[in-house]
Amino acid sequence: MKPEIEAKFLNVNHDELRAKLKVAGASCIHPMRLMHRNMFDYPDRRFRDAGTRRLLRLRDEGDRVTLTYKDDGEGSYSHEAEITVNDFKVATQLLQEIGLELYGVFEQKREAWHFGDVEVMLDEWPWADPFIEIEGPTEPAIKAAADALGFDWADAKFGGPNVVYREKYPGMTDKDSINALSELLFGTELPEYFKERLQAKS
Repeated sequence: MKPEIEAKFLNVNHDELRAKLKVAGASCIHPMRLMHRNMFDYPDRRFRDAGTRRLLRLRDEGDRVTLTYKDDGEGSYSHEAEITVNDFKVATQLLQEIGLELYGVFEQKREAWHFGDVEVMLDEWPWADPFIEIEGPTEPAIKAAADALGFDWADAKFGGPNVVYREKYPGMTDKDSINALSELLFGTELPEYFKERLQAKS
């Protein structure tokens, strides 16, 4: 599996960042769009219960459908293996037919920009504050892009969307995960899961 080198910066004003990207000469790969993801696991919950973050994700990105396995391993960056498939619904059925369980249906919104050697993703998730993800071939390339856009590397976060939700809902521990939810969708009521974790720190 290839390493996925990326860093997140939380609580970002996307409009202000778009202006910086334009001034810096970045180009928009695609504007903000809704993406759907189905999350799969074995019946023994080996991904959800793993000591490190592991996942199997089928994602409809609007212009393509990807099937991705990720493993955080021991370092700051995760490793991933990804293929493109041609049908979201059929791929979901295939994975279920071979014994995998569909445990989560999630949505996200993403806008992508090309900036030098890196890609900058503007992300929105239900019931979380806007954030960005900078992905590139090396850590120095990501650091340089972050600095050019006015971000402090000391504020960088690493990992999946759980790091975003733990910032928003401080009652979430390192053992808590959005994988405990069966749905995470825009336009729905704040899940009890998050309400409880707000109260835990109030």
